[in-house]
Amino acid sequence: MSMHEAPQHIGFIMDGNRRFARHLMKQVLFGHESGARKIEEVFDWCYEAGTKYITLYALSIENLDRPKKEFDFLMTLFEKEFIGVVENKKIHERRVRINIIGRPDLLPKKVQDAMTKAVLATEQYDGLFLNIAVAYGGRQEIIDAVAKIARLAQSGEIKPDEITEDVFSKNLYTDGTPDPDLIIRTSGEQRISGFLLWQAAYAEYYFSEKCWPEFQKEEFLSAIAEFNSRQRRFGK
Repeated sequence: MSMHEAPQHIGFIMDGNRRFARHLMKQVLFGHESGARKIEEVFDWCYEAGTKYITLYALSIENLDRPKKEFDFLMTLFEKEFIGVVENKKIHERRVRINIIGRPDLLPKKVQDAMTKAVLATEQYDGLFLNIAVAYGGRQEIIDAVAKIARLAQSGEIKPDEITEDVFSKNLYTDGTPDPDLIIRTSGEQRISGFLLWQAAYAEYYFSEKCWPEFQKEEFLSAIAEFNSRQRRFGK
């Protein structure tokens, strides 16, 4: 696939790990493990396609109230995956920069530490940008941006009439990342669940019936082909 055909920025709402496990009559934890393995595969497809920015919706702020056993397992999995990033040859060969978006301070300290290591180990890279949304909520992001801008206004660094879309975008978690072109959601649900509410104003959406661990390359390429066949109007 040639470079110009790929969307510059793809967001993934990775839904269906639990449903996948239930279909196979397995524990929910098996679903989350399978979902984590799928991430590396999908990352390879994006890299081959020439996509420069990827945002993964890994954990919503609402997911923080999962049952304790499941939440603890997820946290252990997160810690392991982020530590793995530092040792992953592909990450360094492809010069992937990891960015965490959301409110990671709500997570256990050992998970925060693992995330910080991954961010610091890749902060000089500019080959591919991987945003991982953790303890993330789109409304919370907007509120956090409003609070930051209010503090700037309070201290006299900005006047109210200088607050533009551009200024607002710069105060979001995703500052420096272009808005998503395409958002893919798995598991048959057709809703956005608060994902990149401001940034996705003009994104194209593709909804897959497959659970996240079952999502296949063929369908990923179909999503890109469908994206390319659509005429983007950007509200015009």
